[in-house]
Amino acid sequence: MRRATADEAARLVGDGATVAVTGSGGGVLEPDALLAALEARFLRDGRPRGLTFLHAFGLGDRDRRGTNRFAYEGLTRRVIGGHWTWSPRMMALAARDAVEAYVWPSGAISLLLREIGARRPGLLTRTGLHTFVDPRHGGGRANAAARDDLVALVELDGREFLHYRPLRVDIGLIRGTEADRRGNIGCAEEPAVLDALAVAQAARACGGTVLAQVKRVRRDPLPPHQVVVPGPLVDVVVVEPDQWQTYAAEYDPSLCAATPGPAPAAPALANPVRAAIARRAALEVASGAVVNVGFGVSAEVVDVLAEQQRLDDVTLAIEQGLYNGIPESGALFGVAHGPTARLPSTSQFECFAMGMLDTCCLGMAQLDATGSVNVSRFGAQIVGPGGFIDISQYARKAVFCGTFTTKGLHAEVGDGGLRIVREGTVRKLLPAVEEITYSGPFALAEGREAVYVTERAVFRLTSAGVALVEVADGVSVDRDILPHMGFAPAIGDVRPMPREVFRPVASAREG
Repeated sequence: MRRATADEAARLVGDGATVAVTGSGGGVLEPDALLAALEARFLRDGRPRGLTFLHAFGLGDRDRRGTNRFAYEGLTRRVIGGHWTWSPRMMALAARDAVEAYVWPSGAISLLLREIGARRPGLLTRTGLHTFVDPRHGGGRANAAARDDLVALVELDGREFLHYRPLRVDIGLIRGTEADRRGNIGCAEEPAVLDALAVAQAARACGGTVLAQVKRVRRDPLPPHQVVVPGPLVDVVVVEPDQWQTYAAEYDPSLCAATPGPAPAAPALANPVRAAIARRAALEVASGAVVNVGFGVSAEVVDVLAEQQRLDDVTLAIEQGLYNGIPESGALFGVAHGPTARLPSTSQFECFAMGMLDTCCLGMAQLDATGSVNVSRFGAQIVGPGGFIDISQYARKAVFCGTFTTKGLHAEVGDGGLRIVREGTVRKLLPAVEEITYSGPFALAEGREAVYVTERAVFRLTSAGVALVEVADGVSVDRDILPHMGFAPAIGDVRPMPREVFRPVASAREG
């Protein structure tokens, strides 16, 4: 095992290199000392230049850290990322075509790294078919600077697949808690292990270099069941004694279940409109279901299940590889307090693809007449899907959650119903979404179910299109729904939304 400082390790990254990075939002498994050293070297020496960065999950703090450290013209030539919102500096470069921007599903990126590591000819999968990643809808190219065809449509035995072409990975940047003298990397105090092994495999299979950041080196060997990346895959170990578990804390044992004790309680529902959406969405979660929840209002479905004492009746599974516990939201989205199992994200995405998920509850920024949903792009702003495509495309039922309009919407909940006080100025139900992150027609063709839950109405995907099936008491279809949609829904047997979803919450503050 070779030890080096972060600055010494950064000098091993040459011009034109392709760099694969593990990590997730909130500083989870992020090799931050290595990223900072790479940025400092560029600012000091003007090197390295022309790098390609490959990352499955979003990294950053919406300011300086994570992939924000790579957001310099000259340093970065191309980015292939699953999620971009934690890195507004990189988003700004992409918006003005200063970098080649490609956006792929997080699972496709992680699994492609595994395939590269096995020296197989890329990733062959149905993940992303009929979405913006499909070459028929853009091939994952997110700006005018991105011209290369990196994803191909192929047919095998009469079925369509996407072929994510392999890349040469020159540098793998990974992180763990500790290393032993053989170079084995363990992650005992990390909230997730993500795709660290796949990143290391990909770099070494290409003849590249694996740089591992750890908090400490131990004298005795790591217990074999704690080794996440074996020593033969690690070239250089950088010790960073001040390494924090996440941006939020140096170490929180509840995030890795390293110490006994109860997990924190789920936060209380606070916003009555969001609570109504989450409560209605939770009614779609059957007893015994395996469930995934997304970011934003859909994350509050977990709070509802806790409120209803149903968490022991379902299995929560999140794409970072965790099961059960209380998932974090906001800046630490992707970790959980008191998880009962922790898999690599590569394995988790394979479990999703095999059909493990009964239900997913995800966000809904835009919905159109075909039942397709957009959460990944708004004008020139690249957001990225994260695990959204990998999850929604394979769950038997997708429940999409969001307000009916946005920007200025004010609604009052009470007496088992809802009153629209002020309408939002931005419509979310459009004739066509800006970008297809979830394809309604593809879901119909595969026999998957889709439900769209808003604060005032519920829609379902049917063979006749998007059908209005429920309306909140106090809401007029002719006044509060149809005039604010960009398409005419199918209307048949419309029922009242259940009155119990419009109960008071702990605080009636607006959010």
